[in-house]
Amino acid sequence: MCQYLFGEVTSNEQTTSKLVVQESLVETILRMEVLNSQHGIVAGSMENSKNKEETKMSEVLNVEEIFGSKVFTLGKMRERLPKSVYKEVKKIIDHGGELSLATADVVAKAMKDWAIENGATHYTHWFQPLTGITAEKHDAFVTHPDEYGKMIMEFSGKELIKGEPDASSFPSGGLRATFEARGYTAWDITSPAFLKEDATGVILCIPTAFCSYKGEALDKKTPLLRSMEAVSTQALRIVRLFGNTEATKVVASVGPEQEYFLVDRDKYLKREDLIFAGRTLFGAPAPKGQELEDHYFGTIRERIGSFMKDLNIELWKLGVTAKTQHNEVAPAQHELAPIYETANIAVDHNQLVMETMKKVAGRHGMTCLLHEKPFAGVNGSGKHNNWSLGTDNGVNLLDPGDTPNENIQFLLVLACILKAVDTHADLLRQSASDVGNDHRLGANEAPPAIISVFLGEQLEDVVKQLVETGDATHSIQGGKLLTGVSTLPDLDKDATDRNRTSPFAFTGNKFEFRMVGSADSIASPNTTLNAIVAEAFCEAADLLEKADDFDIAVHDLIKKYLTEHQRIIFNGNGYSEEWVEEAARRGLPNIKSMVEASETLTTEKSIKLFEKFGIFTKAELESREEVLYETYSKTINIEALTMVDMAKKQYIPAVMEYTKTLADTVLAVKSAGADATVQTTALKSISEKLAEAQAAETSLEDKLAEAAGIEDPKKLAFFYKDVVHTAMDDLRAPVDALEMMVDKKVWPVPTYGDLIFEV
Repeated sequence: MCQYLFGEVTSNEQTTSKLVVQESLVETILRMEVLNSQHGIVAGSMENSKNKEETKMSEVLNVEEIFGSKVFTLGKMRERLPKSVYKEVKKIIDHGGELSLATADVVAKAMKDWAIENGATHYTHWFQPLTGITAEKHDAFVTHPDEYGKMIMEFSGKELIKGEPDASSFPSGGLRATFEARGYTAWDITSPAFLKEDATGVILCIPTAFCSYKGEALDKKTPLLRSMEAVSTQALRIVRLFGNTEATKVVASVGPEQEYFLVDRDKYLKREDLIFAGRTLFGAPAPKGQELEDHYFGTIRERIGSFMKDLNIELWKLGVTAKTQHNEVAPAQHELAPIYETANIAVDHNQLVMETMKKVAGRHGMTCLLHEKPFAGVNGSGKHNNWSLGTDNGVNLLDPGDTPNENIQFLLVLACILKAVDTHADLLRQSASDVGNDHRLGANEAPPAIISVFLGEQLEDVVKQLVETGDATHSIQGGKLLTGVSTLPDLDKDATDRNRTSPFAFTGNKFEFRMVGSADSIASPNTTLNAIVAEAFCEAADLLEKADDFDIAVHDLIKKYLTEHQRIIFNGNGYSEEWVEEAARRGLPNIKSMVEASETLTTEKSIKLFEKFGIFTKAELESREEVLYETYSKTINIEALTMVDMAKKQYIPAVMEYTKTLADTVLAVKSAGADATVQTTALKSISEKLAEAQAAETSLEDKLAEAAGIEDPKKLAFFYKDVVHTAMDDLRAPVDALEMMVDKKVWPVPTYGDLIFEV
């Protein structure tokens, strides 16, 4: 595989073979001072900032040794399996197929022995249902003791390959009735087993797909694996046309950047909205936000740095290539970016990243918030999905080379991708839809809800030449950036800038799909990407394979696709109102909400696409549309009920008590013969807002009662979007206003300032 880095920061440098974290110079000096002065304790790295503890010097950490230590890697398989068995396993991983039961038994024994050696007592088929999170059911390795009472630990090939969890308790969108409980998990042999260690002990986790008794996909992995095979098959047809006979498959590779917030655990537990909804449903802005731009790439605070260090260690043990870490734009917001991996492994690892973030944050007295918009008025969190295609003999299909105008294979691949994105912009938008992302997309902090493609100056110029003249005779080349400082080197300048307002941007050798929400699984976006590109490749190959003159045919096809789909290319400011108007003139869809996007799954066009490549059946697509409607309605209902609860039990009582204090103050001031105008005005203003909040709370309860009477899932989802959500905004407005009027000492919950600046 070609080696290129996905993430916010790219580098051509080779990955360092061994990373060693050593004592800092400051720590060393402090230790020497302690020894010289015979003092026993100095302030060092402290897990609890409130207590001064004995300085803990950083241990020497050999990343090379710990990396993948909790993963049953190919290297461990090669060490523990007979050569013939390992060869069979490797062949199936590389080229597909099915393990024989005899081989599976050998693999299962080796995996069990390794797991038990590392303290494992249970195993689980680790899968990804339509909830968007992972699921697991733990089974012990123990069996009945023998006649002498000795326990025997067993794990068979049958248990490795297949599991049987209850399928009735997971979202199925009608694929499973309540009384139809049987479901199956099947081992994804291409994704290695790993060990999870927490309060329950050490668990052997076997990544699996999840399907119903009748074979329908009930998870996010099965369609992803199907889409990977589809795009590989069709992409191979393309590379064969250009003479590549050595490649046996084309791999979709992904690098998801993960944004997140960290807040103090104690403060988190005082916010009912954060606990139940994952975001603040109330909250006035702090005096300072992100306007000074002093947090982005800023110095990482010690408490956060300690968390990041432990997070990296845990992820490296799990084989996750955590690479880049930094502060993000908003206060208390951060990012972790990995090196790219095969799509299904990247999906698995991203789920582990999110899970591990939450677990490690708890150890440090913090809570990790993955919601796309936990705080109003500050930047939300996304998950930039860096996607590319590469052959198994090392060719990156999205590498334009130094002269992209001469790289015909790249131009064809590019033209096909533009065609795919333009044809299925609605589907691509849907793939990044979730409830939380509705607060983020189009909010001038994230890509707009309108799908467009950023190519940059170089490729845009090549496309323009091909469309207007039929030939691309030259490519814009990068130059030199002169620093003007004698001691600094001049810098190579790329021929293309970046565009952070674009939802689908070309960034040198990959596309960055920037719409994906931070809490969402990346399985759906990549399933969709693979599917729509597979279709475009298939249509191109159908034409070119039967062409009499390939050179002329491919030239004409590239020009045709670029001409017909150039409307999807936009290199300007995606945040501007002008672009919204321009996009409308171009006929590009502007789907503003998850609810509106959901119905794109079951259009005739979408069903034809997914059924053609065996990725989804019509029934599976209909089920997912229904699940999306149900998810939206249930999420908004939980948020609304939480708002009602907080308003009735916290905010309104606190303000009522405060108005009583104010009223007593007014009477006291008047009885003293002094002017009580200020106190009276304050009492009146607060009382008016209190009445407004009370009325809004009552109205919200009425809307929820009305929602309870709607049975149709689609109508209910739209009702929650158009009616309930509006009532929620109406309740939030007076409560947030009251927060700015009421004494902070009596305000019942931590404020934005408390949450995002006191971490």
